[in-house]
Amino acid sequence: MSHLFPTYGRWNIEPAAGKGSYLIDQTGKEYLDFTSGIGVLNFGHCHPDITESVKKQLDKFWHTSNLFSLPVQEETASAIAELSGLERVFFSNSGAEANEAAIKLARKATGKSKIITCYQSFHGRTFATMAATGQEKVRTGYGQMLETFKYIEFNSIQDLEDAADNETAAIMLEIVQGEGGIHIIKPEFIKKLEEIRSKTGALLIIDEVQTGIGRTGKSFAFQHFDIKPDIITLAKGLGNGIPVGAMAGREELAEFFGPGSHGSTFGGNPISLASAKAVLSELTKEGFTRSVEEKGKLLIARLQDELQESPVVKEIRGLGLMVGIELKEDAAPYLKALQKQGLLTLPAGPNIVRLLPPLTVTEIELNKAIEHIAQTLAKKKQVV
Repeated sequence: MSHLFPTYGRWNIEPAAGKGSYLIDQTGKEYLDFTSGIGVLNFGHCHPDITESVKKQLDKFWHTSNLFSLPVQEETASAIAELSGLERVFFSNSGAEANEAAIKLARKATGKSKIITCYQSFHGRTFATMAATGQEKVRTGYGQMLETFKYIEFNSIQDLEDAADNETAAIMLEIVQGEGGIHIIKPEFIKKLEEIRSKTGALLIIDEVQTGIGRTGKSFAFQHFDIKPDIITLAKGLGNGIPVGAMAGREELAEFFGPGSHGSTFGGNPISLASAKAVLSELTKEGFTRSVEEKGKLLIARLQDELQESPVVKEIRGLGLMVGIELKEDAAPYLKALQKQGLLTLPAGPNIVRLLPPLTVTEIELNKAIEHIAQTLAKKKQVV
């Protein structure tokens, strides 16, 4: 009998080790890991430079509190600010906590409470971020949600115009909806969003928890468009497996998050930031994000070529190395079939095969994964 709450539908795989793009189970079987811990291991398992950075900090001290000045906090915040163009950073432990901070800051800074989010979005599982998430299944059974969230269809200009008004504190969205099925924001929606911001004074919060840290071929997904958010949130890939989150915002918002206004016991922990600092160093190496963009284009182009005759594939879409294969039927049997072949992939809704390989994945590894996918999805039905 397990003493764990049954909150996860677990796979019958017990990891024993990981290296680069591969995960090895207790039987010694190797899996090409295109889950990356759900978009966390952007630099693969046990990246040597990131590992060394964490080891060095472990030998110094593990924790103090945020009453102390920690150079690693200032250095990591400075790197995030330089990459994002947003001058202030608050560190948390997770994406949900980063989004919680963003919601609080937006409401406090504007004096308003209405926040617009999108159907099929995912922003977390705390009470505020659960209410912000535009998926009913996440909220079912928990009673009345935190009020004043308004949901609109992703990319619907009409919905945005109807929902936004002078009582709107913020518009909160993902550039690519990850859990919602790998749907990419449209340039015309971005244009209307900018008009609405100017008209209403609403803040723009971009949830970069899954799309950030190079995942889409830019440091942050919003950088694919001519737009500058007021607030962004980060986690997942920021620590490459060590729990850490961050919220970055404009300088003008700093006055609303003064001493005592918000906090976190473990947010900004030196071990977490030793990892994050090393991650950001790897991210900013010459040509790295460009290589991610190129590998993403290669992956999508080859998948489209290999699967164009597949009877089960409806559409392939993605940005950088964040790719979804939409099927005409349930994806679960295909995920299991791919596992048997030694390729780990994810769902994103009931009929999406989601690919989140490490950003360090090689072309050889990409081609190997494409072969497995083409072989598996060429068949009408998988019997597992």
